[in-house]
Amino acid sequence: MNMVNEDALKRLKNIEGHVRGIEQMVENGTYCIDVIRQINAVQAALDKVSGMILEGHLHSCVITAVRGEDPAERERVLTEITDVFGMKKFT
Repeated sequence: MNMVNEDALKRLKNIEGHVRGIEQMVENGTYCIDVIRQINAVQAALDKVSGMILEGHLHSCVITAVRGEDPAERERVLTEITDVFGMKKFT
């Protein structure tokens, strides 16, 4: 396991605990804005993990496919990226 994966897993475990805390807040009837603030914090943390994983993917799988000889694989990898970000493909 590489350092990025270890960091991502550590962050995901922290997020998991944070989500459990939000669940308790909802169960306890905590003020709505306080709950929303915590949800926003979790979303930001997930965005950070997503960005880390994306960066690793771009520097490994995508680079390998783009430099490779197989045009179908290049197309598949690029289509995955555009699909993940909801981008329309221009043909």
